[in-house]
Amino acid sequence: MTTITASASPAMQEAAKTPSASPPRAMAAPTASPARYRPSLLVIFSACLVLIGAGGPLLLRVYFVHGGQRLWLSALLQISGWPLLLPPLCVSLFRGRRHGIANLLLPLRLVGAAAVLGSLYAVSCFVYAMGSQALPLSTSSLLLATQLAFTAVFAFLFVGLRFTPFSANAVMLLIIGPAVLGVGPGSGKPAGEPSKTYWTGFCEGIAAAALAGLVLPLVEVAMERYGRRTGPAARTPPPYSTVMQMQAVMGAAGTMVCLLGMAIKSDFGALRSEAATFGLGETNYYLVLVWDAVSWQLLNLGIMGLITCASSLLAGIMIAVLLPLSEILAVLFLHEKFDGPKGIALVLSLWGFASYMYGEKVQQKKVEAQKSELLQQQVARKTGDLELAAP
Repeated sequence: MTTITASASPAMQEAAKTPSASPPRAMAAPTASPARYRPSLLVIFSACLVLIGAGGPLLLRVYFVHGGQRLWLSALLQISGWPLLLPPLCVSLFRGRRHGIANLLLPLRLVGAAAVLGSLYAVSCFVYAMGSQALPLSTSSLLLATQLAFTAVFAFLFVGLRFTPFSANAVMLLIIGPAVLGVGPGSGKPAGEPSKTYWTGFCEGIAAAALAGLVLPLVEVAMERYGRRTGPAARTPPPYSTVMQMQAVMGAAGTMVCLLGMAIKSDFGALRSEAATFGLGETNYYLVLVWDAVSWQLLNLGIMGLITCASSLLAGIMIAVLLPLSEILAVLFLHEKFDGPKGIALVLSLWGFASYMYGEKVQQKKVEAQKSELLQQQVARKTGDLELAAP
């Protein structure tokens, strides 16, 4: 995993540019080897949560395959697991009470921004549910991978992302990869499914990816603009309680939107009859719902952690990493066909991911070399001043 320097927040960029202020010794040799980049434990932990949450899309497809039809319910599953964060959040706030609980809580403006973004994310979940109902898991996962391209575009517009040849190449490949699904025999369409249904789901999958790609940079913008802290709570990266609070507020707002949609569609009264006719049995119906909500919550928490502790573009990259894992899970557990167009799309998507990560590695080396050169110039300048001041 490499650091995301292009889309990092201005505060993080400034910290990266600022050389060490500790005065060098007078006769010290100006040798400063670049420090090897090590991602923080919070970034590693968040990335692991994203990978563990790969079961969320799989269980959502299981719900649809075995008779589930409630779209707002399936959207609710993707965002309603936030109450699981309340116990660890309370423990985290209690342990940090010496700094003052008020200093650890989200500012009111950031709470309002998180609520709006949570509502928008709920709409994205609903659109993704519509696409998942019509498409195989492998196809919907490939389409969701295009969110990286949308994330890059919106990060360029809102966060100030600077494209490099490698990142531009990655974005193009991640656009072309899913587009391959629209060519070739059958276009990846399941047997017996009407073409209109398939192409409607295809467009809905792209729309869900676009909405997800919009939400990620906006969360980063909201954190930067409204999440500034002073005193002991002003840390980079921020404490993980901030991550959990953001996810809880967004989840609560999104849950209200989904519950309103379920009430309008009369989904509450239909749940019992849907459970009775579920292909895996009534008990397994509720187990699928519960574990799907848990898996999605792990995924969402990991994404929020990457946005808060690194950048929105790194969060988009990790969502793209789920692509090969979703393909494997779909073939193993749902016995979906892995045909030629899907294979080509998978290779192009992985190629784009590898291109981006290699470009970030090159960019990191350049940044470290610039910092090393600047530090050497400072040491040489101070050594020269000491020599001139010597009697």
